[in-house]
Amino acid sequence: MATNIGMMDSAYFVGRNEILAWINARLHLNLSRVEEAASGAVQCQLMDMAYSGVVPMHKVNFDAKTEYDMIQNYKVLQDVFNKLKITKHIEVNKLVKGRPLDNLEFLQWLKRYCDSINGGIMNENYNPVERRTKGGKERNVKGSQKSSKSLQTNNSLNSGSGDGMGNNKISVLGVKQGKSGVVASGANSSVEIQALTNEITDLKLSVDILEKERDFYFAKLRDIEILCQTPELENLTMAVAIKKILYAADEKESALAEAQEIVSGSVNPDQTEFSDDDH
Repeated sequence: MATNIGMMDSAYFVGRNEILAWINARLHLNLSRVEEAASGAVQCQLMDMAYSGVVPMHKVNFDAKTEYDMIQNYKVLQDVFNKLKITKHIEVNKLVKGRPLDNLEFLQWLKRYCDSINGGIMNENYNPVERRTKGGKERNVKGSQKSSKSLQTNNSLNSGSGDGMGNNKISVLGVKQGKSGVVASGANSSVEIQALTNEITDLKLSVDILEKERDFYFAKLRDIEILCQTPELENLTMAVAIKKILYAADEKESALAEAQEIVSGSVNPDQTEFSDDDH
């Protein structure tokens, strides 16, 4: 089981779009951003899909909006983890804030875990929509079908019935119609702003991931540098060759060939020089 996987595991290189497509296909949802799963309800149902009967779905609140309600969902999830002896730590305080990177990482881990169960084969008899149903009426989890009453209300609003004076009521899109025609209400601007906001969020997520990868690899290189600078190792042939690569100043040319010459003995390590800026 993938209860403990390192940060360099392939699970953490699964993209946001792939994660969302996986969730939407498994649970019949229509999530467009990973932070929409911040309430913990989606995670609970994924575990319910993997282990039938283990998750008390009646305790899972798909309408959770406040941090308090979200925390209750994560308590349900933690109880499930405890029952299954899953040692994965749930960063509840971070997840409920809805930050994309934190939620993406947890969903990446969860996908890896679910894929490790029965080879990732989904229970064909599992009905995600039915499992989200409570009292014969499905709760309003994004992308799920709403009740017929709700749909009727929306259809009624969209039709924009008249008031007998030549003026139509305000439609659900926020456009008011009068004798002179349609008056712009800023609906298009709102859509454009939302689209730009989503784009900015995606860009920030990409930057966060790239910065995290950069810091990870930089820390590794720094550890190697410190090791090669220790008095016991700094004059060894391999250490000199490694430092030759680390301290190469030319960004366009690789120092690998020179390092290989040092290792093969073609170049005397004692004759290898490093600039003062390299140390």
